[in-house]
Amino acid sequence: MSSTIKFESVVSTLFGMYIFAHGMLNVFRGNDFEFGIALIIAAMVFLPPIDTLIRKWSGLNIHYIFKILLAVLLTWVTLAVGAVNEGYYPEITG
Repeated sequence: MSSTIKFESVVSTLFGMYIFAHGMLNVFRGNDFEFGIALIIAAMVFLPPIDTLIRKWSGLNIHYIFKILLAVLLTWVTLAVGAVNEGYYPEITG
């Protein structure tokens, strides 16, 4: 029995977990609850099991170019906005 793991799947899962973690930080420690929820929902697009469920239930296939553009936007937003960048964590930022 041979099982192969696709590189794209690993990168997508890791990025989804990164965005999910930023969302959880904003929900529980930050003062921007709605932004955190939006990040958590956006992170679901990058998780392969959720992507498979979306494809199965709705027949909608999320194109990889859309995922790349969304990843660039989310990276920019998480680095520029939110509790960590605005200094709500003095123990992290120094």
